[in-house]
Amino acid sequence: MQLDSAGLQVLSREECLRLLSSTPIGRIVFTDRALPAVQPVTFHLDGESIVIRTGPGSKLAAATRHAVVAFEVDEFDPDLRTGWSVTAVGQARAAHRPEEIERLAALPLTPWAPGSRDHYIVVEPEQISGRRITGEPSS
Repeated sequence: MQLDSAGLQVLSREECLRLLSSTPIGRIVFTDRALPAVQPVTFHLDGESIVIRTGPGSKLAAATRHAVVAFEVDEFDPDLRTGWSVTAVGQARAAHRPEEIERLAALPLTPWAPGSRDHYIVVEPEQISGRRITGEPSS
């Protein structure tokens, strides 16, 4: 088991992808009017691509068009002091081809927010990293 300088377990890419696929909610980090912004979103992991469904005129849709974004998922138990966090960084793009939109619409991706959500953002991760805290003191 590899530990980082803070004593956290470093997760393999495979474990990061498994954890990414285990939760329906994540946070996308993007730039909005030259400032960092974070927004919780529902998503689906499609292979290694992160797919987000939003409205075509949303601030998120506009801000992520051909932009580098970060995406984060996590799970923590404060009583046991255990948990994990996975971060992916990559280029975001809008799905435009009708055949791709039709395929993405068939994914098990149900938005929680009200209103029309027929715009798909696809994040192609170039970097994926993760850490786990086990609640055990490191040596």
